[in-house]
Amino acid sequence: MPSLAVIGAQWGDEGKGKVVDLLSESFDVVARFQGGPNAGHTVTIGGVRHALHHIPAGVFRPGVTIVIGNGMVLDLEKLQEEIEALERAGLQLAGRLFISDRAHVILPLMRQLDQWAESQSHAGIKLGTTLRGIGPTYEAKAARVGVRVADLFEARTLLPALERLLASPLACGLRAAGEDPGEPAALAREIQRRAARIAPYVTDTVSLLNERLDRGDEILFEGAQGSLLDIDHGFYPYVTSSTTLAGGLCGGLGISPKRVDAVLGVFKAYCTRVGSGPMPTELADGPHGHGERLRRRGREYGTTTGRPRRCGWFDGVAAAYAQRLNRFDCACVTLLDVLDGFEEVRVCVAYRLDGQELRVPPPTAATAERVEPVYETLPGWRGPIGHLRRWEELPREARAYLDRLAELIGTEVDMVSVGPDRAQSILRSGSWLARRLGRDVKA
Repeated sequence: MPSLAVIGAQWGDEGKGKVVDLLSESFDVVARFQGGPNAGHTVTIGGVRHALHHIPAGVFRPGVTIVIGNGMVLDLEKLQEEIEALERAGLQLAGRLFISDRAHVILPLMRQLDQWAESQSHAGIKLGTTLRGIGPTYEAKAARVGVRVADLFEARTLLPALERLLASPLACGLRAAGEDPGEPAALAREIQRRAARIAPYVTDTVSLLNERLDRGDEILFEGAQGSLLDIDHGFYPYVTSSTTLAGGLCGGLGISPKRVDAVLGVFKAYCTRVGSGPMPTELADGPHGHGERLRRRGREYGTTTGRPRRCGWFDGVAAAYAQRLNRFDCACVTLLDVLDGFEEVRVCVAYRLDGQELRVPPPTAATAERVEPVYETLPGWRGPIGHLRRWEELPREARAYLDRLAELIGTEVDMVSVGPDRAQSILRSGSWLARRLGRDVKA
């Protein structure tokens, strides 16, 4: 399989990190195309948990090339800390890790802006951002006043770029709020000091990726966040600042759409969301209810922020919408084991609004907040499934649940995760994904 995109199909936190880590054994390159340290991908290998924020989850497979694409935004300090932590864990990154010279840089000013904007809660809207400066950095990028990695290594471009940024409405707004965004020369010195530490990894990743494809290498494209947080197609304005869909990888990596061979959607067996915004199936049923039971069993706390995630039943309407936006060739369902022991499990098959049933999400967040989920109830399974490794070993009720999810999504479920560890994974024998990989994935 020359190339495969792994895309989150809900509100993020679907377990893409584990899926990318598992599949990357079958690929030569893993490349991430959007987002920044607001995304947290967790990989558990042999009981040891690793948290990633910039670096693609394929890094744990020796010999696999790792690419941070131009569509990402980078916190230089956090990125260096991440690199050093991986090296301390014994991973070799020299000659394997490549950072795009066209990616944008998160400056201290951006974090200040993020925190100030969220504290203002404009018009009563609190977005629930990670306060990492992601939104303001993408805002500066769109306003053409951002600073890119390539600028960091050219004195002729860095200082003018900073001067342009500090004269922009972004910085002026911060000054009006009584905050000091800094001076260009001082910022330049600080940034260049940090830039020197990532310099060995910086390159033209667009040329690198296209040349690797030209010679027949297999590339795994890694997305961050989820389809329902897409800047255009999520419940706006409760969205992230980048394009999270499969189509976004073309701009985020400099890859033609003709070179994307297939798309895999990652769904959690239920739904979670961090931050504000509509979540139709959220279970706000108290400390002893199903929502808290899902949170506790699924260890549902943000990898980046530690915030407790909002939990609810699987949303089939949102899932079908994600399928329409991405056209998944197959799906992976993660955290199926979290549903162990539930006597019944529920799935949302439609929304009800003002007496009418909806099969697609409404366009505005205000309307989405008013919908009521229409549920279908399925029998649960009592025994634990974390030790199972073959599809046929899953309880009959679990397989029926997966079949129903496949119907709602609109594509087959080819892979299932039954626990956090790399080894706790099941690839359906004879499935589309198994055939395309040409072999079973290895834990």
